[in-house]
Amino acid sequence: MDKQEIIKITNAFLVEEFEADGDKIMPDANLKATLDLDSLDYIDLVVVIENNFGFKVNPEDFQSIATFQNFYDYVADRIKQKELV
Repeated sequence: MDKQEIIKITNAFLVEEFEADGDKIMPDANLKATLDLDSLDYIDLVVVIENNFGFKVNPEDFQSIATFQNFYDYVADRIKQKELV
């Protein structure tokens, strides 16, 4: 799965599951502020990621994710790790 496909899938489920404005989802935009996430939303986000990409998410991984680009990179790295196993 290439990065463009990851971005397309991710943005689609963010718009659908979190009712996000697709026009505001930009690589350098702040993930938490743009999606107006609270702690319960992060749990939902973890579940959606696991269901869409097939890997287990550690909630503490989100501490280093500030922007959508960080988020895309995280997903791409985890998919790459999964494919190497």
